[in-house]
Amino acid sequence: MADRERLLDFLAPENPAAAGRAAAVIVDAVTILGRHPFIGRPVRGELRELVISHGRSGDVALYRLALIRNRIEVLALRHLRETGFRT
Repeated sequence: MADRERLLDFLAPENPAAAGRAAAVIVDAVTILGRHPFIGRPVRGELRELVISHGRSGDVALYRLALIRNRIEVLALRHLRETGFRT
């Protein structure tokens, strides 16, 4: 996922170790989301958001439920401190 790589590039210059920990937290959160797809808050239509906390900040994953295929699709991932972040 391009957003994950962009996010890690955003975090790594300030704290490479934190970027590695964030990557692990994101993978864990998406794994949990696969088992509990309704834990994110509804945004509009089929879209939902999941806040993924780590350290003193976190990320937001925008995703869609693909119930026919029995899976979720993560559409975007943004760090809360990224320029232009809006929910």
